[in-house]
Formats: sequence, structure tokens, C-alpha cells
Amino acid sequence: MAVELSAFCAGIPMVLQKMNDTPNAALRIYLIRHGETTWALRNRHTSRTDIALTGQGEQDARKLGERLKVLRFESVLTSPRQRARRTCSLAGLASIDEIDPDLVEWDYGDYEGKRSIDIRKVRPGWNLFRDGCPQGETPGQVSERADRLLARLRTFEGNVALFSHGQFACVLVARWIGLPVIEGQHFMLGTASVSILGYDPHHPEVSVIALLNASPHEMMDSVPHGLPGDTRTAKQKAIDRWENEGGEIPQEQNVGK
Repeated sequence: MAVELSAFCAGIPMVLQKMNDTPNAALRIYLIRHGETTWALRNRHTSRTDIALTGQGEQDARKLGERLKVLRFESVLTSPRQRARRTCSLAGLASIDEIDPDLVEWDYGDYEGKRSIDIRKVRPGWNLFRDGCPQGETPGQVSERADRLLARLRTFEGNVALFSHGQFACVLVARWIGLPVIEGQHFMLGTASVSILGYDPHHPEVSVIALLNASPHEMMDSVPHGLPGDTRTAKQKAIDRWENEGGEIPQEQNVGK
């Protein structure tokens, strides 16, 4: 599934306020992945392990708050894990948050703390979104949890902020637009990123992805091609992110396009 990202990066600082002013969009879900942790940096699958944010993760969460303060949120839901709750707090939304257990990360079971590259050494071809995890959640169970949460959210109105985790958030994006869990592998959501799920204002019965994977740096500075000081090539960035999301590594000719 191809997603045109150039529209997301152009003029991003104005996107959030414009979405807030759209009269036909009764519900706008601001899906926020928690800030950076040491395990995220090392591409280790993190679900039940209650790990703290790094200093960079806390800094990024504060930058999120600088952008989100232009909005009024009717509801704020967060995963019970401290990395999500801390991101919510530093973004300035802790005063109205509600803990929702359905927002926890995919349960990795026996693969908790392991990297995809190491898992595939003993289980070639493994894909989280297709295969799930032994002693953890299956794709069907994660889909059921995501659908339960989305059914609840569809009864809300106004702006709703969700503080969750990388791979479960990918499932939420896929299920919001009616795709099966396996298609979640095609979305990449970085730490402290914001995505917006809503409805087409001209066809309010149609669920849409209005914004995908905007980093706090992009949101604040409209940087379309990466972060200042980040010397990784476009290929390496793509490989790093795909590794963290548990999918297959894209072929070289498709990386960075």
C-alpha cells in the first residue's frame, strides 16, 4: 500500500490546526507513539517490560507538547506502560488522561526483548503481523483488541489523543481503514511520532489517514528529509525502521524512494 508522504511533510506545522478547524470531521484521533527508549534504540521488541524514556525521548515528548498545545482534546487515553504515560505527561496532557489497557503493545511472549534479526535466525521468514509470537498474542487477538478500542472511539467526538506503542499503533492504523492486521507491516511509526485518523469531510462515512508518522522535529521545523545531525543514509533509515517494526527488509531499489 503506497502512501504519499510529501503531502504530509509540506506545511506540517499548520496541519494540526487545520484539522482542528474542519467542521465535518466529528472525530479526529491523534495517534502518538511513546518517546524513545534504550530498547527501541536497540530494536528490541518491548511489550510488558516497563522501560523508561531516554533523555532524547523526554525531549521529543516535550516538543510534541509544544505543537499539541494549539489543540483542545476532548479525551486523552494512554497505555498503562510508563513510557506511554510519561510521554503523555511531558506533552502536557496528563491532567485529562485515562488509562486504557487496550492501548498496550502487542504481547511478544517468548520474543520479548529480542530483535527481529535474531528471531529470524532461528525462525526464517518470521513476520510479526502474520505469525504473532509464541506465548504471546496472535494477529487475531491483536485485531480483536484493536477493533474493540476503535469501536469505542467511534462513539467519541472532537479531538482524541491516544498514547500507545509502535506495532500496536500500526495495527490500529490498518484496522481504522478496514485492512487486515497483516497490512500493518506496511506502516512505519517512529518514536514520538503523531498520526491522525479521521473521516473524509466530503464523505464522512469513509475512514482516512490524514497524517502519518510525523516526527516532533518535522512538526516543529517542517524538515522533510530527516533530522539535523542525522548522518544515516535514506537506505539505512529505512532498514533501521523496518527492523524495529518486525517486517521484511525492503529491496534496495525501493528504499529511500
